[in-house]
Amino acid sequence: MYSRGQSPVARFNPMNKWPRIMELIVALGLIVFKVAFLIAILLLLPLPLTWLERKIAGHIQQRMGPMRVGWHGLLQPVADGIKLLTKEDHIPAEADRFLFKLAPILALTPPFVVFVAIPFGESISVLGAEITLYVSNMNVALLFVFAVIGIEVYGVIFGGWAANSKYAVLGSLRTCAQMISYEIPMGFAVIGVVMLAQSMSLLDIVQAQTDVWNIVYQPVGFFVFFVAGLAEAQRIPFDLSEAEGDLGAGFHTEYSGIRFAFFMVSEYAIVLLVSVLVVILFFGGWNGFLIPLPPLLWFVLKVAFFVYVFIWFRFTFPRYRYDQLMAIGWKVLLPLSMANIIITGVLLGAVAAP
Repeated sequence: MYSRGQSPVARFNPMNKWPRIMELIVALGLIVFKVAFLIAILLLLPLPLTWLERKIAGHIQQRMGPMRVGWHGLLQPVADGIKLLTKEDHIPAEADRFLFKLAPILALTPPFVVFVAIPFGESISVLGAEITLYVSNMNVALLFVFAVIGIEVYGVIFGGWAANSKYAVLGSLRTCAQMISYEIPMGFAVIGVVMLAQSMSLLDIVQAQTDVWNIVYQPVGFFVFFVAGLAEAQRIPFDLSEAEGDLGAGFHTEYSGIRFAFFMVSEYAIVLLVSVLVVILFFGGWNGFLIPLPPLLWFVLKVAFFVYVFIWFRFTFPRYRYDQLMAIGWKVLLPLSMANIIITGVLLGAVAAP
């Protein structure tokens, strides 16, 4: 049935669809730009972080850190990058060549993919247009993050096993046990946050902290999540998979050049991811307090603080023994996380009761 005065030709005129097609093209272009921008940031992230880590290490140990390449060593990461790109790509003769090449990609890809679901703010206005500061607002974003980041451990396991080296295999086996031991309490630690926000959307979780941050209600959940995050990032004191003192370089002993760089970029990406998740889940995301700063600036400052804490811990605490590592995961963090769920549920039930 056509409306009065409208011919079938006008009704099915292709020109009527052009505005919608243009809107679709603009939306797709914006998504592509956001993804490309995220990938560029994550790939370039090791440049400032390696310099910052060396400088912090130097000052903690009462020395200057990098000073020779550029002003205060600012160009040292560039020199290191050139070195890694030009080094020989060595593959052991007895290695499984396919898995040996696949492992760095498996280690690098998941930390990049999860940032698709990470919000960095609500929206900003650019030339009169509202642009959201996230690629996708998933209603199960938290579940997506944990599901995808769990794949990263396969890169470490394959890298150690495929190298056909005793030290590398031991490092990968340690990683497997460590990830199982700490991903379970890490997942349990966020259940209290989900119960408070009544949502698994990271955007909803931040909006639920507009008045009071979750760290006030979930200090135990934060402690468990942060310690498990240190283990997930395989940073000191939980870097048993690399343990230079007894395993050489651990799972990536046989890697060099650009493949070794992939593992390093993955490590820094996970450090950033854990810092971002800590801020979103427990410290109000981009919600500020007292000082009126732009929301995005608040978010960046909070994340930068926790990245600094990661670096500070590395040069402050000694590495745990392997039995201590297992005991902390199973005997301390897991019971704490389960007790936190029970207490949170009881308190929420008591508040909701008439």
